[in-house]
Amino acid sequence: MSRFSLLVLIATLALAAPLAAEDKKGDDEGWTELLSAKTSRLDKNWATTGNWSLNEGVATLTPRDGEKGWSRWKAYLWSKKEYTDFEVEFEYKLEKGGNSGFYFRVGDVNDPVKQGIEVQIYDSAGKKAGDKLTDHDAGGIIPGLKPHRPAAKPAGEWNKMRITHRDDKIIVMLNDINVNAHDLSGGGQLAERPKTGPIGFQDHALPISLRNIRVREL
Repeated sequence: MSRFSLLVLIATLALAAPLAAEDKKGDDEGWTELLSAKTSRLDKNWATTGNWSLNEGVATLTPRDGEKGWSRWKAYLWSKKEYTDFEVEFEYKLEKGGNSGFYFRVGDVNDPVKQGIEVQIYDSAGKKAGDKLTDHDAGGIIPGLKPHRPAAKPAGEWNKMRITHRDDKIIVMLNDINVNAHDLSGGGQLAERPKTGPIGFQDHALPISLRNIRVREL
């Protein structure tokens, strides 16, 4: 193990331990399903003007002709409920070159880039251990916090992401691998984001499918 990898592991364990100690719920307790095979209506838990469809528990974004870019904020898939400290799990599937993101701590859904935090969802399966990573690779925290290692599966396969947020501490698990862990309490622009807000998924005018979304408040 390289010295850098060892330092990353130590920092990750140091951040993860307090979260685990504070969480007195069992791993199967306290979850609310926001999207599952039992979901019959997308608008029960979500709001959007984007072209999202629901079929057997899978929400799929199919961009309309002429749609491009990521600044159509209301086309994002936004939760109707707001969250502060929480844990969320979901699975996503992208096509080749796919790009999306999971948003939280959003003060205004009409300006989530400046008033929110994004965990990047991206087709970066070609990256290998030791390759240069940026905050725009899968599991990166935007802006500025690159993942510690690559863990994304190839386009066309389902990926599982689990994000824990409590008291400015963020842990990102991708396919059961810890890819990012940061404590924002030291300051910086991300620490200034609102503490409470909806969670959501980006409409980047590129296809994405989501399933098995569940969340629990901490």
